[in-house]
Amino acid sequence: MAFVSTSLAPSSSETRTFLRSLQSPVVTLSSLGSSASSSFFSRRSEFSLQEQTFRLASTERAFTVKTSPNFSQINIFPLEIVASAAVPKIIIAGAPASGKGTQCEMIVSKFGVTHISTGDLLREQVALGTELGLEAKKFMDAGELVPDAVVIGMVKSRLNQDDCKNKGWLLDGFPRTKAQADALSAAGVVPDIFIVLDVPDEILIERVVGRRTDPVTGKIYHLTFSPPETEEIAARLTQRSDDDAEKVKTRVAAYHNNINAIIDSYRSIMKRLDGTQNKTVVFSTIESLLSSA
Repeated sequence: MAFVSTSLAPSSSETRTFLRSLQSPVVTLSSLGSSASSSFFSRRSEFSLQEQTFRLASTERAFTVKTSPNFSQINIFPLEIVASAAVPKIIIAGAPASGKGTQCEMIVSKFGVTHISTGDLLREQVALGTELGLEAKKFMDAGELVPDAVVIGMVKSRLNQDDCKNKGWLLDGFPRTKAQADALSAAGVVPDIFIVLDVPDEILIERVVGRRTDPVTGKIYHLTFSPPETEEIAARLTQRSDDDAEKVKTRVAAYHNNINAIIDSYRSIMKRLDGTQNKTVVFSTIESLLSSA
């Protein structure tokens, strides 16, 4: 019986790259009592090693079996599970004006993941005329919220596309409710990390009410933090209708309700960051977290 082997440690990035290059199920063997580790590969569910025969017992996500005293266990992973485990799977949350959009851009630029915003996804599916898009359009045209089942269906479908499988994904502001988080979990959508950008409400309000848009260039300014370059530009700036203090307070309160509803679903992988820091400082922390995930 033939085996392919490598002396690389199973937990190393080199081994993960090696595993992804193979077109067969993977058996990873970890040795106890020494620093030596090897990986063996076979398409059969029974094999011999050092005159020992091991039969594989199935568990939910892998195959495990106790071995001789020299070995702790053998884990058999289908190739797609190994590949999936190697790409970033991120959820990021933050209130309006928390800097979430900026951090998403920087994450995508650095790590090459697929950015998924449910708002963009809804508009895309409606424009494409997909079955889920047409279903969503009925509710959008009636001025109603699109039901969770429709949105979750879109997200699951999007995450199943090749770019998400091969490059990883960044879910932006989703899930928003416990039901959505539960539905993702039931569908096997498990993130590596849940990033929350924390900014005090009074700072969020200040950031939003001072925002202005140049209708000519589309550039966004802030009257305090990033004022327009000239009086001419300042004179033509416009403010979004929902960027007044009272409406911002409503949106921020809704965000707090949403985040409190899903924290328990992701508490073990949650990382709360100070969103009042400079954007490069915030991203440096995110970069370190994702690089070590």
